[in-house]
Amino acid sequence: MSRAPACRTALLTALLLLLSALMNVVTPTPAQATPASTAIAIKGNNPGLTFDGVGAISGGGGNSRLLADYPAPQRAQILDYLFKPGYGASLQTLKLEIGGDTNSTDGAEPSIEHTRGAIDCDNGYQWWLAEQAKARNPKIKLAALSWGAPGWIGGGDFWSQDTIDYIMAWMGCAAQHDLTVEYLGGWNERGFDKTWYQKLKSALVSHGYTATKVVAADSDWEVADAMAEDPEFKAAVDVVGAHYPCGYLGAYAKCPSTTTAQRLGKPLWASENGSQDANEGAAAVARSVNRGYLDGKMTAYFNWPVIAALYPNLHFSTDGMSIANQPWSGNYSIGKTTWVTAHTTQFTRPGWKYIDSAGGYLGGDRGNGSYVTLKSTNGRDYSTVVETMDATAEQTATFTVSGGLSKGKVHVWATNVNSADSADWFVHQQDITPASGRYTLTLRPGYVYTVTTTTGQGKGTATPPARAGLTLPYADDFQTPAATTSPKYFSDMNGAFQTVPCGGGRTGTCLRQMAATTPIRWTDEPYSAPYTFMGDGSWGDYTVSADALFEESGTVELLGRVNQQAKNNNGLNAYHLRVSDTGAWSIDKSDTAWKFTTLASGTTAKLGTGSWHTIAFTLEGTTLSAAIDGKVVGSVTDSSYANGQPGLGVADYQTDQFDNFSVTPGTPTPTPPNTGPITSALSGKCVEVKDGSRTNGAPMRLADCDGGTSRQWRRVGG
Repeated sequence: MSRAPACRTALLTALLLLLSALMNVVTPTPAQATPASTAIAIKGNNPGLTFDGVGAISGGGGNSRLLADYPAPQRAQILDYLFKPGYGASLQTLKLEIGGDTNSTDGAEPSIEHTRGAIDCDNGYQWWLAEQAKARNPKIKLAALSWGAPGWIGGGDFWSQDTIDYIMAWMGCAAQHDLTVEYLGGWNERGFDKTWYQKLKSALVSHGYTATKVVAADSDWEVADAMAEDPEFKAAVDVVGAHYPCGYLGAYAKCPSTTTAQRLGKPLWASENGSQDANEGAAAVARSVNRGYLDGKMTAYFNWPVIAALYPNLHFSTDGMSIANQPWSGNYSIGKTTWVTAHTTQFTRPGWKYIDSAGGYLGGDRGNGSYVTLKSTNGRDYSTVVETMDATAEQTATFTVSGGLSKGKVHVWATNVNSADSADWFVHQQDITPASGRYTLTLRPGYVYTVTTTTGQGKGTATPPARAGLTLPYADDFQTPAATTSPKYFSDMNGAFQTVPCGGGRTGTCLRQMAATTPIRWTDEPYSAPYTFMGDGSWGDYTVSADALFEESGTVELLGRVNQQAKNNNGLNAYHLRVSDTGAWSIDKSDTAWKFTTLASGTTAKLGTGSWHTIAFTLEGTTLSAAIDGKVVGSVTDSSYANGQPGLGVADYQTDQFDNFSVTPGTPTPTPPNTGPITSALSGKCVEVKDGSRTNGAPMRLADCDGGTSRQWRRVGG
């Protein structure tokens, strides 16, 4: 009997069973897939370029202005979070603006020499900030750069010998403050003049600043092409600094330099980057600090700005490491950017060297994240910074240590950048003991990690008080010295408002606009007259008043309800009361395109120059009223702006003075009687009415009559 049919049956059965098994296999989901793995070879005997540090910029427009006016306890806490090693951002470098009396983004930094030859080394607040940084970290390196310059310089030409002389005077002021400036630039984002840079280098040498390195051109990589073609220019420049090499705003996923730049043999820097929100921009900062070296061999990173210590109505009001915009309450917020920065700054030092074998993209794919490793000058310690901003799944990294580096315990710190909970930022996560110099770390998406053999890191624990409004009335007679040469809470947008001895026969201290000529400007706003403002943006109904002294023929102004400012001061939502020495006055409205609309105008008695006059601007509901020397000269109604800050200004670059600044709250609406007749009749011209309560069933309205000198209730209808 044949066995073939039985064999075929068995074979068929086996095939059916196999097919069934294959059909029931479950395809692995991405979460079940084997995690991507990266081998990182940390070779101590394979160093790359020298690391020059991670820092930030104070300037480019008043971004640090309010910090000096914070109450002492909170001011010290914020400064610790910025500069104290092992506490917060632990910044390794700080770039200062060389003030020029002109708007340079969100404000104007005062110069040390408003007029030729009159040097005052205490002007402004940058000296104070640098001193505070040095006190916390004596090893911090200082850099400096101009955005604009005083108007007396070079007939308006920045690339002049006058500018070099001015910068040398500024360097002398830095020395008076016991500050050493290690790096010096030219004109921010305005190209370069090769001969000027060569003269700058010569001036530094002749003035004894031989250790100060010249940075050019704080713009783009075009300067590298010019250096490659001109040996004398190349010799004058020590560092090539480019701005926003990762692109302006956005994710900062790619950060290239150029082949020409890399072949110069000079350090390449991201000498300005950032411009991102203190929290939302953290991921971009995390990418760019690593990728600047990986993509472009850049060895330093400067975040713009250092802190958002400026008023909320300014365009870049939340950019920086942290936010500090309420000096009266002491409230502040430490941004997530502080902690992603700390992942580099708390674990490295300028002078360390990159290890090129231990840097790259995880799994060879920039979408998985990046990593860089730096080796200490002691030859044993190292730190690896890993970011997984764009990763979508967990992955692993296996580290192998050799070349004389420590094979001892490593400490792992982590920040969950996707988390809004500050408890998830900059956490000491675990310690790992390598086995024969080898260890593995699991990496989660959206994190920054630092793996280090160093110690001494920490996360500051100071907490701010709650936010609170600045109460009215508010007054400043400018007699009490402020933390800087600017009066408390005032932030200059153009020009330089500084406390000085009063003129016009008045004793004591007054506020004077110091810039006598239009500066060499950096911004291009169509209206560039000097003005300054202060206070709480929620203020609505109030009277702003000040005494004014016309030093020369011209116009002064009080500002009311200063609201949103356009980018780079290219407009302002505000009301202006303008008064001329001729007696001409007007109430004007400006908008965010600097379009001015005259709402009311007139002429009173001539005021003249050399004497003091009191000007008051009342904003009550929709009524705007002007008074000069106690007499109401006119009123008008407008409903464009309901709230905002008060301020002072001059209509051109003239050196007028102010005193006895005050802001008083609006008059509360009186409560009308519930019954009874109207007790007083109206006389004169009523310029505004407001809805009131009812009496005897008829609506009541409050009227300002007799030029605003009486306020009476009247029955309307019924």
